[in-house]
Amino acid sequence: MDKLAEGLTWYFAFIFSIVMHEASHAYTAMRLGDNTAYNEGHVTLNPLPHIKREYIGTIVVPIFSFLASGWMIGWASVPYDRDWARRHPDRSAWMSLSGPAANLVIVLVCAALIRIGMAFDIFFPPETLNFSHIIEAVNPGVFSSVATFISIMFSLNLVLFFFNLLPVPPLDGSGVVPLLLGKDKAVSYLDFIENTQFMFFGLLIAWKVFDYVFDPIHLACINLLYPGFGYH
Repeated sequence: MDKLAEGLTWYFAFIFSIVMHEASHAYTAMRLGDNTAYNEGHVTLNPLPHIKREYIGTIVVPIFSFLASGWMIGWASVPYDRDWARRHPDRSAWMSLSGPAANLVIVLVCAALIRIGMAFDIFFPPETLNFSHIIEAVNPGVFSSVATFISIMFSLNLVLFFFNLLPVPPLDGSGVVPLLLGKDKAVSYLDFIENTQFMFFGLLIAWKVFDYVFDPIHLACINLLYPGFGYH
């Protein structure tokens, strides 16, 4: 039962975080003139349209990754108009940036909840840290479950924020690059990164690089959250 409860906690955190990410893409695109995702029902926090579009990335892979490693990975996506992106590469870039920005907001909300919980003697920093254990409850029971959920949300959204900002396709960071280019170069760049083989190669590189860089990033953010505790 403990494993089942942990898995359900992980899945709720995962699906909420992914849906926030993708709904932010869809909402930003709609506000900037591309109604493709809106017309297909993706400007919503209802997970069902997102799951229906990417059931492998939102159900199958997360469950198998949790059973294999104790944490969840996966993906989702929303449709967009490529012609709109070529006409407005700067707007397309802001759409790309909005997904990671949503994850950063979740990280900051979790950090605020942790600090508030500490101020009211509900939470305290643990002696040892891991991905799903960055805060402990003073009293066991419901607050222990809340502490686990907040820990997972903080760490998972930190991953989604930094990983998606890596500037390699198909990650969102590659879509932000047009903000640094003139329009003609931006359009050529968008054509270039849509190569399927290049996207697969980019994802492989990003995953290998992230293996090395995330632990120091996670630790640095924990030490910002708990100044003076000196976690290492």
